[in-house]
Amino acid sequence: MAVSNNITAFLNFLALMCSIPIIASGIWLASKPDNECIHWLRWPVVFLGIAVLLVSLTGFVGAYWKKEGLLGLYLVCMAILIVLLLVFLILAFVVARPSGAYDVPGKGYQEYRLEGFSSWLRNHITSSDNWGNIRACLADSGICLKLNEEYPTSDLFFNAHLSPIESGCCKPPTVCGYQYVNPVMWTNPANPVADADCSIWNNDPSQLCYYCDSCKAGLLGNLRREWRSVNIILIITVVVLIWVYIIACSAYRNAQTEGLFSRYKQGWV
Repeated sequence: MAVSNNITAFLNFLALMCSIPIIASGIWLASKPDNECIHWLRWPVVFLGIAVLLVSLTGFVGAYWKKEGLLGLYLVCMAILIVLLLVFLILAFVVARPSGAYDVPGKGYQEYRLEGFSSWLRNHITSSDNWGNIRACLADSGICLKLNEEYPTSDLFFNAHLSPIESGCCKPPTVCGYQYVNPVMWTNPANPVADADCSIWNNDPSQLCYYCDSCKAGLLGNLRREWRSVNIILIITVVVLIWVYIIACSAYRNAQTEGLFSRYKQGWV
């Protein structure tokens, strides 16, 4: 009985430690330019990490000091938290599975088609109701202007592994046939009707391709890549929490048995 409680306390301590990388990854996500521009996506992972921290702390205290009431509360909260994490993971995998990316011959970067991403992402992030504010936020972030310093020559630029946002928002689509001047200045398109975005491109630093569908696709590509990285941490956390929960159920039964035995012993005496 004591061994089971001690193991549960130890495992909850590990679960508590697992909350630290979750919170750190949530802060990392929130600091990214794309997530800074989508306010409702900034903090969910941080809140999940704080929830794991509080629930694990409750389980640790309940198991270590054999507090039956705390263990009962912990088991209810942990079950809810595990279900929420599983639902979150399933939705994240389903939504983030389509990539919309395609290779560009002779280039180090990929380009992105908006139609290649899930309809849920397109409807909730790149819809006309939301895109105006997101577009202005991306323009203000100056993410494209940094490319002039990072890639001073055309060879460096064309061989660069640009992020999806840089590829979609900071340059015109390759199919348009624009002539390179610098990373954010392009002239004389050879095929101006090859794509609707060809006529939208503007060398004005406040416009560039922020009005293009390729920019919307680039934003979704960035989100997909970042959230898939965070999902790895969440999967490990869910596995640990389920393991902890199974042993915690045993500890809770032990605490109840100990309480019954103590009351029986007092009555016998």
